Amino acid sequence: MAKCGICGKGVAFGNKVSHSHRCSRRSWKPNVKRVKAMVDGSPMHIYACTRCLRSGKVTRAV
Repeated sequence: MAKCGICGKGVAFGNKVSHSHRCSRRSWKPNVKRVKAMVDGSPMHIYACTRCLRSGKVTRAV
């Protein structure tokens, strides 16, 4: 579910590094919202990240 339908941004993985430099795996999840948007001229529910919503890549359906 955590994938943007517009730009394809998904979960990223890396290391959590403490002050003593002990490393453990962690993940960064995108801020994805379920919105009603116009897709090919018809309103549909899609998952879009907030960066795509804010930049105007998604046209919201009312």
